[in-house]
Amino acid sequence: MNKLSAWHLLVKICGITDSDTALAAAAAGADALGFVFAPGRRRVAPETARDIIRRLPPEVLTVGVFVDEDPETVRGIAAYCGLGALQFHGRESPDYCRDFQGRAVKAFGVTRSSAGDLERAAAAYPVWALLLDTAAGGRPGGTGRVFDWRLVESLKFSRPVILAGGLNPENVQAAIAAVRPYGVDVSTGVETGGVKDPEKIRRFIKLAREAG
Repeated sequence: MNKLSAWHLLVKICGITDSDTALAAAAAGADALGFVFAPGRRRVAPETARDIIRRLPPEVLTVGVFVDEDPETVRGIAAYCGLGALQFHGRESPDYCRDFQGRAVKAFGVTRSSAGDLERAAAAYPVWALLLDTAAGGRPGGTGRVFDWRLVESLKFSRPVILAGGLNPENVQAAIAAVRPYGVDVSTGVETGGVKDPEKIRRFIKLAREAG
């Protein structure tokens, strides 16, 4: 949990499915790695995640990504894998997140129509941080698309903000300059052919550090 209070820009690489990628990202300076336990092509089995996490340096924050999962299942996977934080990417309520408090990150999908209500909606959640992602095609995030950063650059949130949604090595510095987030989160933007690319991961982290 030590990375939760780090003062520098937090850089998270999400959608980790193998130990080689995880170790390469850690060596490149990633602060946090995300493991997806919800349906999708990046879903990882708890047994695999546990094995990867055991090989990581202790200073790397490991984050489990869940979508409308039963709370007891979340607790079980978190304990089994040794997760440091939990990211909720579905329609989880404030009461649902309250049970996880200091370990929880709540994701919000940003659209032009929803942006005006984001401050009020986010304030109801007793979580450690908020993650802003692109909502599209009925999905709250994980689309690999960028939302208009101008929709949130003037908003004031009571929790640290982690920016996601279509970030990549080419646009991460502009995103940081526009939003000034606590952290940035990338998955698709550091892939080549749907597979994590170590060189893109290194470039993303280097450029994010220079901007943050």
